This record gives sequence, structure tokens and C-alpha cells, in this order.
Amino acid sequence: MADILKSIKEDLPKVISEAIFEGANIVLYTNDKEFFKNGEGKIKEAVDKIKKRIELRADKSILASEDETDKTIRALVPLEAGIENIIFDVQRSIVVIEAKKPGLVIGKQGSILNDVKRSTMWSPVVQRSPSIPSKITEKIRSVLYANNNYRRKFLNDIGKKIYREWNPEKMDMWVRLTYLGGGRQVGRSCLLLHTPNSKVLLDCGINPAIQEGTDKFPYLDVAEIGDLNSIDAIILSHAHIDHCGLIPYLYKMGYRGPIYMTAPTRDIAALLQLDIIGIAYKKAEFPLYRAEDIKEMVRHSICLDYGEVTDVTSDIRITLYNAGHILGSAQVHINIGNGLHNFVYSGDTKYEKTRLLDPAHNRFPRIETLQMESTYGAKEDILPPRKETETKFIELAKTVIARGGKILLPELGLGHSQETILRVEEAIRSGEIPRIPVYIDGMMWDINAIHTAYPDFLSSSIRNQIFQDNNPFLSDIFNRVGSPAERKKVVEGGPCIVIATSGMLTGGASVEYFKSFADSEKNLIVFGCYQAIGSPGRQVKEGFKDVTIDGDRIHVKMQVETMYGLSAHSGRNGLMQYVSRMSPKPKRIIINHGEVSKCLDLASSIYRQNRIETTVPRNLETVRLK
Repeated sequence: MADILKSIKEDLPKVISEAIFEGANIVLYTNDKEFFKNGEGKIKEAVDKIKKRIELRADKSILASEDETDKTIRALVPLEAGIENIIFDVQRSIVVIEAKKPGLVIGKQGSILNDVKRSTMWSPVVQRSPSIPSKITEKIRSVLYANNNYRRKFLNDIGKKIYREWNPEKMDMWVRLTYLGGGRQVGRSCLLLHTPNSKVLLDCGINPAIQEGTDKFPYLDVAEIGDLNSIDAIILSHAHIDHCGLIPYLYKMGYRGPIYMTAPTRDIAALLQLDIIGIAYKKAEFPLYRAEDIKEMVRHSICLDYGEVTDVTSDIRITLYNAGHILGSAQVHINIGNGLHNFVYSGDTKYEKTRLLDPAHNRFPRIETLQMESTYGAKEDILPPRKETETKFIELAKTVIARGGKILLPELGLGHSQETILRVEEAIRSGEIPRIPVYIDGMMWDINAIHTAYPDFLSSSIRNQIFQDNNPFLSDIFNRVGSPAERKKVVEGGPCIVIATSGMLTGGASVEYFKSFADSEKNLIVFGCYQAIGSPGRQVKEGFKDVTIDGDRIHVKMQVETMYGLSAHSGRNGLMQYVSRMSPKPKRIIINHGEVSKCLDLASSIYRQNRIETTVPRNLETVRLK
């Protein structure tokens, strides 16, 4: 494999000007226009021989000018496609076409893209523009395509590391998994997958319920890590802060390796991480990292679709599968040592179809060890049917509206909040709830925008609505709140529904509304997402009549309700079904991401029902997989 580029060039006509890596993929550049247009057959022969993905692109010397290419694209693509931007990635001979309707840009069986390619020599890539304008998506795309010499070199260096010489027959092969966070707790998820040849970090989050102290962050000062640049790659399962919140800090401290995830995970993670900085400044605190560190994370990101296979090191290959948890959430199937061991890091999962997402995937080519969460893993964590929860919410809403009260729905901003938004929209549109103002405050509006940019990751029903220009996220019942003055009008106004971050009342707009609404028995607060131990939300949920937030003591008179039927996590039954219906069955299951009692309860139940070995590691414990 060490001379793979050289051997490919030797097998092709002498028209290849350059052969480089783009991560695990191989890119060939040609300065021969005829070969670029008609050389697919020769490239396919090379792919069949080495069993690796190869892409042919045009050398810069034969590309049409940017002005000429822009005119050609706009002439070939129908006006109704709604082109919003054309970005030239000159260093990689790629032109990115952003449009409202990508299908019309692609054309029947790719005919329009093929015409663009043959006419201009540029390799076209189509991206959907968000239905709701999204500054974060715009910034991320500009980071990826501006001054791209660095990114081109970075991707080539990754490929060199992946294809370096490695012979498993000449070493004692072992696989270990060390829990740096998330062991017997919810928060600061972080695992180190370690072989003699590779170190891969699976997630790196913070505990959002803890304001300060060592328990807030993963244990990164362990001997297994040493220098941060000894880590070959980071794999991010999804964008919740307890899984991604510390990653920019790694780049701040000098890590310059790749991070693998889905595209929506990249966008949302960057948005939530920027929010961490904003909250710190509002509290007059020094933030953990700067916006520049988040930018470094984006520059080093490699995004994968579900089902896409890629090597991340010379002995580790991954495939991402839908986790059903939030937009872009992924289970990571990890093939170690060319079939030596197959490990599935499931992250957080929802094994049930929701309005927003399809259920978690649980069919894998091979699996020996499974990691799974236990957020709601105890016997008593039987989540009610979604229909029952929705009916209860509608009855509560009608009662509160009739007595002139306001309804506060504190949300984590991502996942559960979009499910809530869709249900509220449907209830008001169908007349189940009187038409009252619905206010969205916090970053949820921006997260909704990202949802509209990636409908392929959503459930079939929502995807179809978006494709048919009936986007529920664009409903006129929603009002965006973006300033203290607008917030004051909501507080002083009549009956309404407020959906605001954060879900645990640890900060954000929900705290401001809670302070204003808490003193009236007319008002209602509904907790629908997980409330971590020690958070103000957990105290209110458990019936505390006085809570302290940001130094303010708040007396709680408002009605308090908890409804977990719309949770983005599987309940006890869903977790058990996820395992019992899995194919093939794993030989061992590792339980984490839950309070101690829930982890142990779920582990013992899985063993009794399925006779599969279960393990519940503590933080800093190492489990040998092979």
C-alpha cells in the first residue's frame, strides 16, 4: 500500500499530472481534456484492482475561467432550481452549486451535472441551501472552500498516514477501550479506542449540568493519550454538548488531526459550541475556547453519509448508520484490523420512528462488541406511547390557555425541541389547540435552519413535506424572539407558548422566562428532555419550591409537569428491543451513559433475557475487546 499512488499512475495512460490522497480516497488530476471526458473506463479498472475509491479531476491548467463557468452553470440549470451561490474550490478543481432544489441542478440521471463537467472541466458538487437562512452554514462552507491549500495538504497527509506500511502478522494485535467520561454517568462522553497502531477518540463532551470542577470534563491527562497529536482521529457520534462540547478545546491545545462525522452534525456542533462561548461572555466568564478553535475543528472535519465506508487509520475502518436520536446522529460501526474485531459505538439512540427521524439502525455486517446508552435504562423508565403524551399535552395546553396562562417548554435546542415544534405546529394547524402565538427563543431557530438544509437525514414524511414546499419549520404560527426587547413583549403579553433553550434551566433564554413566569399559578412549565442531577431543571421537576439560578432565588408557584413520551432517547422497552432484534447478535455489550442504577439494571436485564455478556465500566477503566 505504501506505493499505491505510484502503481496507479503506472497502470494509466501518461496523462495523469498528479495523484494525491483526500483522506482515504484517491484523487487523480489530468491535463488531458479528452481523458477527463472519456477516461471513466480506465479509472474503473484501477478501482477494481486496488478496491479503493478513485476520483478523476481536471488539472487547473485546463479549467474554464470562473466567470465563464458561472455563466455556463446558470445557462444549463433551470431557473426554478433556485441557485443561491456558486463557490469555486480552485485547489481541488471543484465547483459547489448551492440551490433550493438540488434535483433540478443534477438533472435526469445526472445529465446537467455531466454537461457542466464536460463544458467547463470543473467537477460539480451540489448542496441544498437552507430554506431558512443560516449564517452558521454559510460560515462553515466558506471555511471549507476558502484558501484551500491548507485543507488540500491536510487531506493528503491523512491519506499518507492511512496507507502507511502495516502488517498485522508482525505484531501482537490487541484492542482496548478506555472510558474517559460517560462511564456510569450522563455527561462528558469520551472513549479512547486503542490498538498497537492507532488511537481514536470517540466523542469528547462536557457535563452541561455541572457549572465547574473536574467532573465537568473528560479525563484527558491519562498516560494512554500523552501528546494530543498521538491521537489519529476523533469520531463524533452527534452534536449534543455532552458529546462534542470539548472538541474545540483539543484544537486549541494543538490537536491537528481529522474529526469524522455527518455534515449536519458538523454544522450543529459548531453552532452549539459558539453558544458556549456566548453564554460564558454573558456571565462575565472566560470561555473554554475561542471561535477560531471551532473554525479549526471545521477545517479538519471529514463528513460522511450514512452507509459510507472509510478508513480512518491503517487498521481501523468505519461506517456511520442512523441512530434515530437527533439530526445527523450516527452509530459508528468500527472494523478493526481487517476483520479482527467489529465494534459498534451506538452513542445515543432512539429505536422508534418519530415525526422527525426514522428509527435507529440495528442490522450490521458483523458485530462482536456493542456499546449502548442507558439514559432511560431502568425498569421504571417505561416511556408512555407518543400518542398518549401528545394528548396529555394538548389537554394541558387548552386548560392553561383558558385560564389566561403562559406555557414554557424548556428545550435542549436540538432533537427533542424539533419534535416538540412539529407537534405544536400540527396541533395548532389542525385546531386541537387554539391559535395563540408560539415563540421560539434561543438557538433553535438556527438549528431549524440546519434541518431544512439536510432533509435527506430526516424521516420520509418530513422529507416529503419539505420537497413539496410544505415545510413545517416555516409555518406562520412561529415567531422568532431575538432580543431582550422582544422577550419583554412576550412576558407582558397574553397567553402563548414559549419554546426556549436551555432545557435544564442552566442558562439561556429559558431561565429568563422561568424567572418571569414562575410566580404565577396560571402558568405552566413542561419538562420533556432529560434533567441531569444537580441541574436547576431537575430541582424544579422534583418539586422544589425555591431554586437558585445565577444567584437569583426563585419561588416556584407555576404548574410543573414532566412528559417524556417525546424523548430523543429510547425508553427501557426500546433499548431492550434494540438488542433483541439486532442482527447479528453481539457477543458482548458495554453499558454507559446513564446513572449508576440505570446502567446496572439494564446490564443485568440484557444478560438475563439474551444471555449476552454485559459490562458496566467506570470512568478510567479499560476494557480489552480483543
